[in-house]
Amino acid sequence: MTMHDKPNDFLLLAGKAMTYIAQIGLAFGGTVLAILAPMMLFFGDEIAAEIAEKSADAAAAVPAFPLIGIMVVGVAVIALGFVFFGKLRAIITSVGEGDPFVPENADRLNLMAWLMLGMQVLLIPAGGFGLWLAKWADEVNNADVTIDAGLDLSGILMVVILFILARVFKHGAAMREDLEGTV
Repeated sequence: MTMHDKPNDFLLLAGKAMTYIAQIGLAFGGTVLAILAPMMLFFGDEIAAEIAEKSADAAAAVPAFPLIGIMVVGVAVIALGFVFFGKLRAIITSVGEGDPFVPENADRLNLMAWLMLGMQVLLIPAGGFGLWLAKWADEVNNADVTIDAGLDLSGILMVVILFILARVFKHGAAMREDLEGTV
């Protein structure tokens, strides 16, 4: 039995650990944003007044709508990422069990592609809100804030790759079922 045949080889263990760590970080970040967004919505005026009071510029109050918008989009992206890493861990587990070409993995990869596509789509309004805040920062502080709001080609490529891998796994599972049926 080679190292790659062992169900608990280091690469698989590292992959599982990274998915757990990613999910913990996403859960923490999502929780913080899910708490801050309503606070900003309900107490935004008080927060803005406090910022204006401590700032020399009365116009320094952060515009609440784009800030809340970024937080809400952030929670959605984080939720999609949380599910993504859970599906990835399930695939890693099936590889460790020695049976990766199962229909469930094809379904998992397909869902992961849709999740990644959803994240890419959500980056569009996030970029808009970011540009809005950058414009505000420039007007208030003459700050030189830049926002990268273009298309993420690596993310789009990841979506395509995941959809293709889902088809490969689906085809591999079907071929294995056919082979088992003939033996």
